Amino acid sequence: MPMNAINLRRLTPDDIPLLADWMVTVPLWQRYNLRADQAAAQFETALRRGDILQVADLPEAPACGFAWGMIGGAFGRSVYLRLIGVRPDLAGHGVGAALLDNLEQIAAGVSSDLFLLVSDFNSDAQRFYRRQGYEHIGSIPAYVLPDVNELIFWKRLR
Repeated sequence: MPMNAINLRRLTPDDIPLLADWMVTVPLWQRYNLRADQAAAQFETALRRGDILQVADLPEAPACGFAWGMIGGAFGRSVYLRLIGVRPDLAGHGVGAALLDNLEQIAAGVSSDLFLLVSDFNSDAQRFYRRQGYEHIGSIPAYVLPDVNELIFWKRLR
């Protein structure tokens, strides 16, 4: 998929139902017991709070990906990548990389660092973040789920 086919923009309230509907089909978020109503409520709260919320559109697939960053969400100082996702049928087409790059550019305007958590079992995501220049710097045992360690990844933005 050509990168120029990916349109990145700010999330709007109209995007929330589309995102929530496909998010609950993703095995990762199923493991975390995410429901569509929870996802929608989280996005609505993030919009009200003024978080960094970006959406990716493809000509044939509106709202096929998103990136959510929280300003000051990491240690009250750095941007925290709360969630990033791409519709499963479009994974591997550059949508996630485009979203992450765009979020990093926005984040660099307010923070020198970006942090994120990755589930210990999510080796694809770990490889993705390493390719994007992130470093695994630690872990938090049983932080969200009792049988999962959350790995802390970090990248200096400027």
